[in-house]
Amino acid sequence: MTTQTVSHTTPVTESYRKPGQRTKDIRMKITKLFSITIISLILLSADKPNQKLDFSIRTITAGVTLENLDDMVSIKEAIRFLEKSKKVFEAKGYIVQTLRISTQNIHELISNEPTAQTIEQLKKIDTILVQKDIGLAIGELVKEDQYDEKMAAWTVALTKETSNISFSVPIASESKGVHYNSIQTASEICVALAKSSKGGEANFRFTASANCPDGIPFFPAAFHKGKNSFAIGLEYPNLITKVFENSDWEDAEINLKNELNKQFKPVEILGQIVQNADWHYDGIDTSPAPGLDASIGKAIETLTGKAFGSTTTLSACALLTKVIKNLDIKSCGYSGLMLPIIEDTVLAQRAMAANYTVEELLLFSSVSGTGLDVVPISGSTSKETIEGIYRDVAFLSIKYFNKALSARLFPIPGKTVGDTIHFDNPYLTSSVIMPLD
Repeated sequence: MTTQTVSHTTPVTESYRKPGQRTKDIRMKITKLFSITIISLILLSADKPNQKLDFSIRTITAGVTLENLDDMVSIKEAIRFLEKSKKVFEAKGYIVQTLRISTQNIHELISNEPTAQTIEQLKKIDTILVQKDIGLAIGELVKEDQYDEKMAAWTVALTKETSNISFSVPIASESKGVHYNSIQTASEICVALAKSSKGGEANFRFTASANCPDGIPFFPAAFHKGKNSFAIGLEYPNLITKVFENSDWEDAEINLKNELNKQFKPVEILGQIVQNADWHYDGIDTSPAPGLDASIGKAIETLTGKAFGSTTTLSACALLTKVIKNLDIKSCGYSGLMLPIIEDTVLAQRAMAANYTVEELLLFSSVSGTGLDVVPISGSTSKETIEGIYRDVAFLSIKYFNKALSARLFPIPGKTVGDTIHFDNPYLTSSVIMPLD
């Protein structure tokens, strides 16, 4: 028998020439398949809690770096990631109130000052996101310590043409200290927005920010830097209240820390699971964001046994902040105490009773807070007075080692000090115009 030798000629291909690349591709496919499997198992096996949780996820915020304002690909990728992440958290029984996207500062995306064309580009993004019920923050409007006389009119046009876009102006930074020029820009914007909108509510979308870092998941101070990432913000004053109901001054701190670590660690684990090669997990902003049915004022009063603004309020604010800044989880953003007057029923009621002043809110911020948030003031408040408030916030931020603070003031047209105010906005509660002197 004649043995025939058969010659096998293997075609020279790229994968054959680079076996290391083939191995890498296989590993990437396995990693991707593993991630999909893990998420699928979570969705399939998740059990809803037997009782209602005492906190909610206020926001999952995706930070994206756009190539330009026409970069719809990045926006749509962020939408897909957020919607997929929401399903993972909801499968575990968490309420996810909002989804949000923040971009790099708008002044980094345009070559000169923003124009009508800029608004048209933002309108296209806004239209897509409104349909998905997703908010957008475009970051800081101007560079550090810059005055722009046209910016106020531009923001008025932006808020009239869009419905879901937030923005800020920097008034202090570690590199340049107090920004006197941009403080002027911010005050002019605040006054213009108040006059241009019903009840001054356009200022809900604007804040003056002092030393605020990138990666804050809460609006309107949010902005993004670097590769795509995401962060989580929580609403949990009711959880704090529950802990304080069974605590006194001596054990409140340790009781709260233990409970928050216990409740938030599973949230962190889910955040780490949904992250992938394209979306990095930045952490949780441990600020206890209030809501109309989740009052931080009530939580503080539960510990002190006194009305918010009374003696020991400062102590309670300091205790709370010490805890939320030292949890055993990865934190980001403000991670401070929010005291938004017209978003918190108890704070609003105590303001109506003149239990505290704007100056005292700043005092509380020195030990704990994130600044002045949705503070209702007279619609006739001058630009110069608003500049003075911004300077106080800026100097306070610098004094306390570049502490992240912001000031979202609410001048209300036609209202003066002492007037009762009401809102059509379902997220705002009735209060009173607060004095500034």
